[in-house]
Amino acid sequence: MRGMSLPVMVFAAGFGTRMGALTATRPKPLIEVAGRALIDHALDLAEAAGAPRIVVNLHYMPDTIRTHLAGRDVLFSHETPAILETGGGLRAALPLLGPGPVLTMNTDAIWRGPNPLALLAPLWDRARMDALLLCVPPARAIGHDGAGDFTRDAEDRLARGPGLVYSGVQIIAPETLDAIGQSSFSLNRVWDRIAARGRLFGAVYPGRWCDVGRPEGIALAEAMLDADDVRD
Repeated sequence: MRGMSLPVMVFAAGFGTRMGALTATRPKPLIEVAGRALIDHALDLAEAAGAPRIVVNLHYMPDTIRTHLAGRDVLFSHETPAILETGGGLRAALPLLGPGPVLTMNTDAIWRGPNPLALLAPLWDRARMDALLLCVPPARAIGHDGAGDFTRDAEDRLARGPGLVYSGVQIIAPETLDAIGQSSFSLNRVWDRIAARGRLFGAVYPGRWCDVGRPEGIALAEAMLDADDVRD
């Protein structure tokens, strides 16, 4: 499966409440880091990885994102009247994404190192995996508090616990969403079901990653991008 290209779902529907006043007049994906909107940083990675289709979900201030992305080759999944969270939003977008596994990514992160989507795609093994999450060691997760979200065993299977931080990038088999009855739900519920079957796997990102979910993350991300290298 090396060299495969996968459709990409970019999550951009959230309210961005952790950003405080910054999201009172614009959605979080349009907040700028190093002179470019967060969503542009994300889409650059998706395009560079050769994604055959890119879908952006919308809910909060949807027209501002549509206007900002005018001219870019993306499709929109508008969640209305209610926001659907990550799992429900992905399921609603599946008709646009097409069949088969999907790469998903959050917009509130900045990367320094290899393209995370291009790195993850060749590691996907549908025979063993229902989801493959790209994770970062806490020492390379800038702006993130806590000891991590997952542990990883010798065969790269993930379980809940401290050790690795989920980066917001994953590959997931869309049929795993079918077991959830509600229209609005988090992907965390899906991952827990997958982990219970021993089919939740993780890979480790070798560069640096910055969480830009809060205002202080902007300066941290810009400093990371200005650093001389990515070595610890």
